[in-house]
Amino acid sequence: MTLLASCSAANEGRTSKADRGPVAHNAIVECILYDGMTKTSPQLTTVAAGSEVQVMDTVDAYFVKARVTRDGKVMNGYMYRTCFPDR
Repeated sequence: MTLLASCSAANEGRTSKADRGPVAHNAIVECILYDGMTKTSPQLTTVAAGSEVQVMDTVDAYFVKARVTRDGKVMNGYMYRTCFPDR
């Protein structure tokens, strides 16, 4: 009984991925917001260096799912991780 209580207590302080919302980052170089996760995917827009981007999820080793607002229009897509500073 004590073992089960310790395990559940240890997990109480952690948040699941679903509990976290988008995290704002600034692009450090000019990058492209893609419709998919390859260089051959259609380009949605170019994001200028210093622009704010909301990172929704870290999809894989190379891409993050991102949200960009451009001219009042919200676009969701994928950007290379190298567009952002290491945290």
